[in-house]
Amino acid sequence: MPFVRIDALRADAARLDALGRAVHDALIETIGIPPGDLFQVLTAHDGARGTLRYGDFPGIRRDDDLVYVAITLRSGRSSEQKQALYRRIAELARSYAGTDPRNVFVFLTENESIDWSFGEGLAQYAVSQGTDGPAD
Repeated sequence: MPFVRIDALRADAARLDALGRAVHDALIETIGIPPGDLFQVLTAHDGARGTLRYGDFPGIRRDDDLVYVAITLRSGRSSEQKQALYRRIAELARSYAGTDPRNVFVFLTENESIDWSFGEGLAQYAVSQGTDGPAD
C-alpha cells in the first residue's frame, strides 16, 4: 500500500496525470503492487502558489521541470527492487510526461504494518495479518 506524493514545477493537469501514471505503473512493474492500490497526492507548483527549491547535488543539473516523488510504503523491499523502481519511474516519467530523468528526484520512506489505517479507525493490516504482516 504505497502512498505517493508528487510535487512538480510547471505542471498542468495532463502532466500531473502522466507523472502519477508513471509512478503507479513503475510500482506495479517493479515491486508488484496490485493495480487498484492507488493512493496519490499530485501537486503543481508555479511560483504564485508556492515553488520547489533545488540544487545540483550530487552533480546533477536540474531545471524547472523538476519532479519530487515521495513514496511511503511498508518495509521489506530489496536494494535491487528499489533501484529498479527508481530507474523505471525515471523511464516512464520521460515516456509519459516528457520529463528528463535528471529532473526526477525520488525518495522512499518505509514503515511497518501497524503504521497504516485505511479508514474506519482500524489498523487493517494489524487486525488481519498481525503487526508485522508481509510487505505490499
